[in-house]
Amino acid sequence: MFKSTTVLGIIRDKKAVIGADGQITFNNTILKHTAVKVRKLYKGKVLAGFAGSVADALTLFERMEEMLERYSGDLKKASVELARLWRQDKVLRRLEALLAVLDRENALIISGSGDIIEPENKIVAIGSGAPYAQAAAYALLKHTDMDARSICEEAIRIASRICVYTNDKITILEI
Repeated sequence: MFKSTTVLGIIRDKKAVIGADGQITFNNTILKHTAVKVRKLYKGKVLAGFAGSVADALTLFERMEEMLERYSGDLKKASVELARLWRQDKVLRRLEALLAVLDRENALIISGSGDIIEPENKIVAIGSGAPYAQAAAYALLKHTDMDARSICEEAIRIASRICVYTNDKITILEI
């Protein structure tokens, strides 16, 4: 499991939202409070967030953007091809990161071991605070009428109160 972040993505009512805390740590030291760990890709139609090494994640964002361009924005196809490339390429294979990607219909987690996970509940969560944020988001989805953005923000705030590698300086993107 990657320490030092919480990234949460949710699809609700045909809206996709991804959010992340802003804390960057090195061992037991906080280096930054306001990092941005989420991006819009492919003409603003795909949301992506990362957990793990920043340099590795930036490389993966670039590769994901290339795959989205190659497959005309088809998130599932682009994700499969990225996972395949990530697993087979000698340089990419060493990258230490996880990606959470969403469009308005699909929510996926992609790993370097070739895993592509598509949760049934349209919630993706990665990083050390992921279990807390995911549990909070699931409860809020099930028991409230809150919109996706509000759920994402509140769930990450809840995680920030539990996980020492997560703070409440949250960046949220929406499509």
